[in-house]
Amino acid sequence: MLLVNTLSLQEAKTSTEIENIFTTEDELYKAISDTKKNENTNPATKEVLKYREALWAGYQNLQDNSQINKKLIIQIFNQIKETNSGYRPPQANIVIKRGQSELRPGEIVYTPPRNEQIIETLMDNLIEFLNDDIKYPIDPLLKMSIAHYQFEAIHPFQDGNGRTGRILNLLYLVSEKLLSQPILYISKYIILKKEDYYYKLSAVTQRNSWEAWILFMLDAVEKTSLITNEKINEILMQMETTLNYAKDKIKWYNKEINEALFSQPYIKPKVIGNIVNKTSRTTLTKYMNELVENRILRPKKTGGEVYYLNDDLLRIL
Repeated sequence: MLLVNTLSLQEAKTSTEIENIFTTEDELYKAISDTKKNENTNPATKEVLKYREALWAGYQNLQDNSQINKKLIIQIFNQIKETNSGYRPPQANIVIKRGQSELRPGEIVYTPPRNEQIIETLMDNLIEFLNDDIKYPIDPLLKMSIAHYQFEAIHPFQDGNGRTGRILNLLYLVSEKLLSQPILYISKYIILKKEDYYYKLSAVTQRNSWEAWILFMLDAVEKTSLITNEKINEILMQMETTLNYAKDKIKWYNKEINEALFSQPYIKPKVIGNIVNKTSRTTLTKYMNELVENRILRPKKTGGEVYYLNDDLLRIL
């Protein structure tokens, strides 16, 4: 839960930013600290949360099936877009255009394949390529790089292809046991080199320039693996330091409380109440005040709500 609510949330936020959907960390952390669905959550934040839920549901699906399949891919898309549809219909005139900030904005740069059966056939071929290591005995990192291009070129859905494709990258690495959980902050690398990402994708289509594209993706995996491991280690070290400090200061503080404070950067008193089995507002206020007095948490009032921030975790993230 610590990794899902922290690092995979960062991945979700950045992956949606690649699609020009922006939310603030403040909005995001407030949203995940609210256990009830909040109708006031802004649309961009909801998009990020849907991405995270799709990533996690896909991971759970993999535990049962161990391989990427059509059902899993469509499930990811449906969760991201909150729909029940499958691959795009043949009459959908989907084209890829230049962005408004680019030279010749609105110009069509790519038309994905369009036919009654062709998307199904191409996606079946892609799924076979990922899963059949006898017919395609290629290193998994190379397969992931090739398959990511292929998925984006097929463009099987009417929308949400970029986000679905990036989730598939992580789940494929899990299926190949290169990741134990789908936690890899790869979208950070992509957004820092966004122009390069799209340029190299299109160069494969236009000039068959595979080498530059594969090297780009391998570099992304290498650099983000190092960064992700570093962040995990920093969080674990900070957790240990906070636990040792707080146990000496607060008699009711324990390992479970400590883990809860590091499972998300914004905490509600109810989170503590559930662990210590206390529901009295007076008691919970006293507990939260102790955490604030010892500078373990910091209160932040937003509207009529008070959130408690773990500044040590926020700094690392």
